[in-house]
Amino acid sequence: MKQLEELRGVGPKRLETLAKNGITSLGALLAALPLGYVDALNPTPIERLTEQVHCVEGLILESPRRHYYGGKSAVKARIGDGSGVLSVTWFNQPWMSSQFKKGDSLLIYGKVGFYQGMANMVNPRKIQRRGIEPIYRAMPGLPGKTFSALARQALDSMTDECAETLPQWFRDNYGLCGKRFAWEQAHFPQSQTLLDQAKRRLAFENLLLYQAALLAVGQRGQAGLPLKGQEGDLNRYWSALPFSPTDGQRTALQDVFDDLNSGYAMRRLLQGDVGSGKTAVAFGAAWLAARSGYQCAMMAPTEILAQQHAASAAKLLSPLGITSGLLTGSLGTGERRAALGHIADGSWQLIIGTQALISDTVSYQNLGLVITDEQHRFGVRQRQALAEKKGGEAQAHMLALSATPIPRSLALVMYGDVEVSLIQEKPPGRLPVKTRVVPEGKRSQLFDYILAGAKRGEQCFYVCPLVEEDEELNAKSVKETYQYLKKGPLKALRLGMAYGQQDNADKTHAISRFAAGELDMLVASSVIEVGVDVPGATIMVIEDADRFGLAQLHQLRGRVGRGDKESWCFLLGQPNDRLQVMTQSDDGFFIAQKDLEQRGPGQFFGTLQHGHGLPDAFGVGDVRLIEETTRCLKSLAQDPKQGPFLEYLTGLSRDVFGSVFNSGRH
Repeated sequence: MKQLEELRGVGPKRLETLAKNGITSLGALLAALPLGYVDALNPTPIERLTEQVHCVEGLILESPRRHYYGGKSAVKARIGDGSGVLSVTWFNQPWMSSQFKKGDSLLIYGKVGFYQGMANMVNPRKIQRRGIEPIYRAMPGLPGKTFSALARQALDSMTDECAETLPQWFRDNYGLCGKRFAWEQAHFPQSQTLLDQAKRRLAFENLLLYQAALLAVGQRGQAGLPLKGQEGDLNRYWSALPFSPTDGQRTALQDVFDDLNSGYAMRRLLQGDVGSGKTAVAFGAAWLAARSGYQCAMMAPTEILAQQHAASAAKLLSPLGITSGLLTGSLGTGERRAALGHIADGSWQLIIGTQALISDTVSYQNLGLVITDEQHRFGVRQRQALAEKKGGEAQAHMLALSATPIPRSLALVMYGDVEVSLIQEKPPGRLPVKTRVVPEGKRSQLFDYILAGAKRGEQCFYVCPLVEEDEELNAKSVKETYQYLKKGPLKALRLGMAYGQQDNADKTHAISRFAAGELDMLVASSVIEVGVDVPGATIMVIEDADRFGLAQLHQLRGRVGRGDKESWCFLLGQPNDRLQVMTQSDDGFFIAQKDLEQRGPGQFFGTLQHGHGLPDAFGVGDVRLIEETTRCLKSLAQDPKQGPFLEYLTGLSRDVFGSVFNSGRH
């Protein structure tokens, strides 16, 4: 079998690009599966087009024309198929004007929109032939055609035996095709039926190995620290708070209390909608740990969220005699030295922070409970590394919080074998956020509403799906929108900007100024989805709302409505059934269920990933397949004869997903 560098067309530069994307062998190359497929077998008649992605075939009705708008080129054409006419525009692709002429047949694929009743596509993908065409992740200097050619060479140099990782008896038991055949059909599908077979095989193996890896690093069922709580502790905690808990909060903390006193290490996931009061339950768990003489570490995904938790802890737990402190990467040398001292000598009972909590320089006196907020933003190894800070045989207890409601079967794959508690109601008095879909023609009225809100002292989040401008995606970007609003319709307001790749100090400064009321508007990416509590924010605007999953739209909407004023969420886009779901309910569990129904579990699952390390391959969101692989792994674990095979799978899982458990990107 060839080496990667022996493939035709792979020079030092491409080899470096592949390596940067985690591809260092032929197996890794073939495991870099397509992001999706264009089904060009059955193009949609133009008269039946809807505001979705479609494949269309028709004749060019007139030769393409080149135009210029503000220095940008645009090639326009119209195609017809006898049932209707579709307008097509390619921005910044002037060569498209010479690619075809009047009367030519054209097969294209893209997102359909409507303007003044006419269907249109912007920057559609030109399809070479009828069939099923894979779409690959973009890599610099490696267009899809080139990657496909490399995959072809890799397959041609590989035998069935060389590619295979699962024995024949196992494949027969679970109806799985061979791995080389699966790779062949994944990259060069001959039919939908064969592609489905390939998806099942690759997804089954991916999920099985991922869960085997979780099992290997998981500690469920192991002895836990003996916390000797009294039932009266719960009532004392709740009565000390300045509000009455909901029934859901009481039940969740009771679940935690029972786990902490079970003798086994707690592994619990607490799910609750935005604003349901998960933090109060988490602080209750910290109180229970402190009552038994143990420290608690609470890890948040952003500094802003960690700071807000620290402020809340000081307010709620100090009256109960619980000392707390903050540890983040931005602390000065003196502040950090003092914080490390308070952690080491036990004078801080609750330590709140970011990933700084797991650095080698942090030494806990008696760590007994680990809490991770917005659990899906951390890698498995990060969460486990914090628990292992305790040392010794008995494991620290772990409580994970998530505001994104997900089915238990998906939770199993994301977090391992956990127990799940739900908080399904919100605290009384919280006003629901009103939601409206705003079409392009109503944009000026929206700006007027934002300006009026600013005069009343109300603030606005303005979220865009992209950070940089991208003509191919034809979506609004943070930087472009910030400049447009700042110089145009909202120039009278104080604007700030925040996005994920921004310098951390600049991002934190912008968000902090907004939280302090020094800015009227924060133009941001979805980075503000988690960890920004601004009671003065009453307006959420989301550009190109259709590019977000419903679950993510709901998370973003939850950033407003946290004060006592009426709040609104405006979804910019063409009204459709999917976006209308957001106007029907503010119940996150209802929204998540609709997201699953409308987009399928795979896409829904993708919205939860945020880079936490789940495999990119097929099927990570197939609920039935998750359940099947879970049963498979349990049966292997319970059969003493399968010990060697289970050990083999565990070793294989480390090879495949080792980086997942060592890094936990986010």
